[in-house]
Amino acid sequence: MNESFYTFSDGMVTLRIKAQPAASKNEFCEVYGDNAIKVRIKAAAVEGAANKELVKFLSKTFKVPKGAIHFRSVETSKIKVLEFPLTEQFEAWVSDYNDM
Repeated sequence: MNESFYTFSDGMVTLRIKAQPAASKNEFCEVYGDNAIKVRIKAAAVEGAANKELVKFLSKTFKVPKGAIHFRSVETSKIKVLEFPLTEQFEAWVSDYNDM
């Protein structure tokens, strides 16, 4: 399993995401290329709505406060790089994902 779409450093996770806005539901998909994971987002890419929905989805999925999730790339880039504190939920998700 290619793990290059995320890294750990000093208790933080850096996650590389290819967001697909205007999807029917929020969900993780397959690895995109060799360095990002595709995430479908319900919100349209209008006035930052998709980025806000992405942060909300990550916050809920990994039990991280929305304010602790930071963009490390330009928010308009195709591949978004986000950083947030490492949680047990993220570790469990990575473990489950790697077992697929």
